[in-house]
This record gives sequence, C-alpha cells and structure tokens, in this order.
Amino acid sequence: MTSTLQPAETAEAVKRPGRWLALGVLVLAVLLVAVDATVLGLATPYISEDLKPSGTQLLWIGDVYSFVIAGLLVSMGSLGDRIGRKRILLVGATAFGAISVVNAYAGTPEMMIVARALLGVAGATLMPATLALIRNLFHDPRERSLAVGIWGATASAGTAVGPIVGGFLLEHFWWGSVFLINLPVMAVLVLVGIKLLPESRTANPGPWDLVSVVLSLVGMVGVVYAVKEVAAHGFAWGTLAAGLLGAAALYGFVRRQLTLPAPLLDMRLFRNRGFSGAVLADLLTILGLSGLVFFLSQYLQLVQGRRPFEAGLAELPAAIGAVVAGLLAGRAARRFSVRAVVSAGLAAIGLALAALTVIGQSTGYPLLGAALLVVGVGAGLSFTVTADVILSSVPKEQAGSASAVSETAYELGAALGIAVLGSIVTGVYRDFTGPAGTPAAAHESLGGAVEAAASMPAHTSGVMLDAARTSFVDGLALAAGVGAAVLLAAAVAAWFLLRGQRLESGGADHA
Repeated sequence: MTSTLQPAETAEAVKRPGRWLALGVLVLAVLLVAVDATVLGLATPYISEDLKPSGTQLLWIGDVYSFVIAGLLVSMGSLGDRIGRKRILLVGATAFGAISVVNAYAGTPEMMIVARALLGVAGATLMPATLALIRNLFHDPRERSLAVGIWGATASAGTAVGPIVGGFLLEHFWWGSVFLINLPVMAVLVLVGIKLLPESRTANPGPWDLVSVVLSLVGMVGVVYAVKEVAAHGFAWGTLAAGLLGAAALYGFVRRQLTLPAPLLDMRLFRNRGFSGAVLADLLTILGLSGLVFFLSQYLQLVQGRRPFEAGLAELPAAIGAVVAGLLAGRAARRFSVRAVVSAGLAAIGLALAALTVIGQSTGYPLLGAALLVVGVGAGLSFTVTADVILSSVPKEQAGSASAVSETAYELGAALGIAVLGSIVTGVYRDFTGPAGTPAAAHESLGGAVEAAASMPAHTSGVMLDAARTSFVDGLALAAGVGAAVLLAAAVAAWFLLRGQRLESGGADHA
C-alpha cells in the first residue's frame, strides 16, 4: 500500500537526528506497560488479604484493565493519528503514572476496580503511539527493523524485570509498592520526551467519530467479558447476552467504518495479505502461549515452592531469548524470508510447549529453563517480524490505527487463550480426589487448596495437597499440548499467508 502524499526521499534525507535517543524514550513507555502487566498477579494474594474483596470483585480487579484496554486500543490509536502521537503518548504516560499512585493507595475493592479501569484508558494510549512514532521516526527499512526489535526486546525485558522487582518489593514492603515502580519511569519518559520526541499526525484526518468509539468499546468489552466468564464460570444467560451484544456492536462498528469518509479504522487494511497474516499470527501465538504464561507462576510457586522473587528469576530465560532473537529478527527475515522466520519462530514455540507436556511436580529446572529459552527465541523472532510487517504494510498516516489492531489482536488472543486453555487446566484440576473432609474451596483453585490445607490436620492436608498439585500439573501439561498444536498450526498458516512478503532492504520508504 503506497501513498502519493509525499515525494520520494533518499534514505539520508529522511534520517532524523536524535532518532535513536527518541527511541530510548519510546521504549520507556513499553517498559511501563510490560512491568505493570506482570506485577498485579504477584500482588493479588496480598491485595485480597488487605482489601477483603469478594470473589467477583477480585475477578474485576484482575480483568477490568484488559477489558478497557482491549475496547479502546483502536480508538486511541486513531486519536493519536489525529491529534498527534507525541501528545497522546505524553498525556497517557502522565495519566498512567498518576493513576498508578491511586492503585497503590486504594483503600477499598471498589476504588481498586475504578483505578484499574482508568489505568486501562491510559494504557490504551501508549503501545499504539510508540509503534506509530517508530514508523514515523525511522524511514530506512533496516533501521526501522532494528528499532522494532529494540521495542520488542524492551517489552520482553519488562516482563522479566516485573516479576523480579515486584517479588523483591512484596517480600520487603507493602503490596502498593509494586504499582509505584511506574513513577520514575513515567517521570523520565515525560521530561525527556517533551524535548526529544518529534510530533507527528495525519494531515486532514477528519473527525474522531464518537459513535465508532462507543461501538468499539462495547463490542470488545462484551466479547472479551463473555469469553472470560465462560472460562471461569461456564455458560450463563447473562454471559450469552454480553457476548451477543458485543458481537452486534462489532458488526455495527465494521459496517460504520465501511461507510464513513474518515473512518476510525480503515477496513481496507485487511485486504493486504501481509497485514492480515501478521495480525492473525500474533493472535494465534498469544492464544497458544497464554496457558503457559497464566499458570507458570502458580506452578513455580504453589507446586514447586518457590518464593515470588525466585519464580521471577526462573522465568528469566524466556526474556533473554526474546531479547536476543528480537534484535536479530529483522536481519534474519531479510536473509531468508519473512514467512521462514515467522513460521520457524512459531514452530519453535510449539515444540517447546510440546516438551512441557511431560512436566511433573518435581521436574528439574534444566528442562523448564530450556523450554522457556526456546519459547523466548521463537516469540522474539515472530513478534518482531510481524510488527515490522504490520508497520511496513500501511501508510505512515495510518500507523497508529494499524499498531492498535496488532495490540488488539494480542489482547483478544490472550482472552481466548486463557478461556480455552484455562478451562482445560481448571477442568482437569477440579476432578482431583482428595481425602474425606476436603473443603469445596480446595477444588476451585490450587491457591484455594493451599489456603484450605492450613486449617486441616497435617497428614490429611499433605495428602490433599499432593492430589491437588498432581491434578494441576496434569491440567497444565494438557494445556501445553493444546497450545503446542495451536502454535504448530499457526506456523503452517503463517507459511502460506506470508508467502511473498518481504521486508524492504534499504532506501527510504515512501508510504
């Protein structure tokens, strides 16, 4: 897809001074989001003990951020294209930091839920804006590939740093301290970003259609909520109604975009096979991986007895693999091909998940660490190249919207993956046979079993915990097998969908 809005320029002419320093500012925003995404899970037991939320309130504390961010990503990406990507990034980062303080000092479950929802609004501005600014900062394709690799590597590093720093803080301070990690990062981002980041926006973008914003929000929230509720509680008429309302709103959103002269999202982007193939690959990748990501921390802590800090260190190989592979992915895609690198990355993740189908309670760390390293390498290759393909497939004027589609696919894939793979783990787990007197709460979750064991006689609690842990591991192994099948199928799909897709080798892009 090309644009005739600007004349062709040489690579040297469009190289912006200070672009690498500006990239350093952008990756701070990525770090902000990645760290926050990991610390809530660690802090949840402490929040539950302090704020005493009901079961429903605890679910909303965990889920409302993802509901809101999934519903607003496309809208915020489009808004950034219109009012300025630098502006929306700095405003969003400031809001993210301020609301993190509210999270840290929330005194009631209701306050925590509202704060998490507002954090989702702020978070929806950050990721699309960072990728869109990279698209406008780096016109040379090779430089842009490296920049995207650094962007992805920072996200991976953030997911590793979050559990380690969060685990340390939880062992030494109160639970709210994990949300204050965001403040120094936000302060540096805003203060330095004002000076270094260039502003970019679409010329004559048309109005920001509020009806489309509402339809997108209602649609994504309805669908994601329904998927998560079915996974957690099974079928219910209220859940069905939410899902149908969401589907109807998304249908209305698509219809409206096709008729508006200046749509929030240009649906013609999906006619580009490279764009569509990359988005689908992202969705399937996170769908297949989410079971491992969601339950790995529980396995490390509740099955193998690691402390939060130790669990964070145990997950480090995945981040190391992703960082290294992400930095090399663009070069590999040019030497071989886009489809070869993406398919190889997805296949590597699938094979690593297949290896984890043999895990048990006492599985040694060499197998787990090696599998996590391969998962990281595969994810670093595939996510970095698909992000580059998505950015290269669209005009610069639509970079924010296109980046938002990629991030929305990630959120939707995570919701579907946790629903499908989480249901597998939960279904297998709940069938474990405990000794007489095992409380019903022990069958709800492994955390519930650990808590229930504290009030049971020593011998009985030991038998019950062993049965619960064995059942949990069996469910996790089965979910890993299903995830492996999804990733291997995604590798095959990417091989065909990305056929003929190549990253540009040099010179300025003129899109």
